[in-house]
Amino acid sequence: MQSLSTIRALLDDRGLRPKHRLGQNFLHDQNQIRKLLAAAGVASGDLVLEVGPGTGALTEALVDAGAEVIASELDDDMANIVADRLALRVTLIRGDCLEGKRALAPAVRTALAGRPFLLIANLPYGAATPLMATLLVSHPECRGQFVTVQREVADRLAAAPGTKTCGSLSVIAQSLATVEVISILPGSCFWPAPEVTSAMIAIRPFVPRPTHDAESLANFVGMLFQRRRKQLGSILGRTLAWPEGIQATMRPESLTPAQAIALQAAVEGMRNEE
Repeated sequence: MQSLSTIRALLDDRGLRPKHRLGQNFLHDQNQIRKLLAAAGVASGDLVLEVGPGTGALTEALVDAGAEVIASELDDDMANIVADRLALRVTLIRGDCLEGKRALAPAVRTALAGRPFLLIANLPYGAATPLMATLLVSHPECRGQFVTVQREVADRLAAAPGTKTCGSLSVIAQSLATVEVISILPGSCFWPAPEVTSAMIAIRPFVPRPTHDAESLANFVGMLFQRRRKQLGSILGRTLAWPEGIQATMRPESLTPAQAIALQAAVEGMRNEE
């Protein structure tokens, strides 16, 4: 497993520095890497998608655990390091992991080939939210997400209804999975140290998968939270037959995932009657 001195040397040997614009803060705390792998329960033969491998510290740990790793790296300099060290042991994809903000890149989809997989990664901050939402909504074959993210993102994912941090991501994630904060990571776990605190989280999809249409719910909840300061009656109209426990005077952030699902069904039912 790579130490901080190893990571520094890998960059120094190539005349490189971490790129702030790409959110390159390399996780070097080996205890935290072990904790992430333990939470994911990585076993030999597991298919793992890693996004933003950097110098490959986590990648090497995954390979050593016997995982089949697909690593997507946007930065050619970092991709070259991974290729040099792990040439025949990982499937390396050079480029963005996403096509737009709501679909995996074609090369990633091709490599996954519809197989069950885990996302295990120290995610670049800019990619975290759209990637996690895409996997939750559109990829039921993703068996779990075990990642480090900005603590603010972790707080939103785990936010309870009625709190200021509750948003569309909270409702969508909790309608499809359990969300657990595994660990809070200070800046000292990374190099260079970010100015914000990070968190390690586990997103474990419900089995069996809930029967509601995840994409339709995501669109519906997203629409509500675009007007989160307004009452539901102002957004949806006062004539709606409100499901039990939901009042027109409530605001979107007050909805539980189950209430959001029931409310969407009521709105769809009203439209079908028109």
